[in-house]
Amino acid sequence: MSITIEQAMEATAEVRELVGELNAVLGAAYEPHQRHGLSVDQLFQPNMRFFLAKRDGLALGCGGVAVFDGYAEVKRMYTRPAARGQGVANALLRRIEEEARSSGRLVLRLETGIHQREAIGLYEHAGFRQRQAFGPYAKMPRRQIETSLFFEKELG
Repeated sequence: MSITIEQAMEATAEVRELVGELNAVLGAAYEPHQRHGLSVDQLFQPNMRFFLAKRDGLALGCGGVAVFDGYAEVKRMYTRPAARGQGVANALLRRIEEEARSSGRLVLRLETGIHQREAIGLYEHAGFRQRQAFGPYAKMPRRQIETSLFFEKELG
């Protein structure tokens, strides 16, 4: 069965479970001051769209997009370990890019951690290029972003 991408309209048990798994992974790799992920409730603000990747009704991953003036930002991307290498993250990223374009944003940015090697590879393969800190990250003290990498993709 193929992967489907569904927009989550509220903080369901599936959303909370996936974000909880992501928080555990990041919590093991980074100090609290180095983690910049949105809370579950923040994922459903008016400028946000959040998606679940599913196969046969089972949630395999999640990811969102926040729309800001002049750009959109990838938020809370995560694929369960057992589902990695099966196209889940690529499907989520394509949907996020579509949402950014439909919101009139032609630039998609993101922040990820230096220890997220698979994510870095995914983003580079998808055409993202490394850049300087942007938006609120650019105003953070160096110690808060010393383990962060920033990327950008022109959506055209």
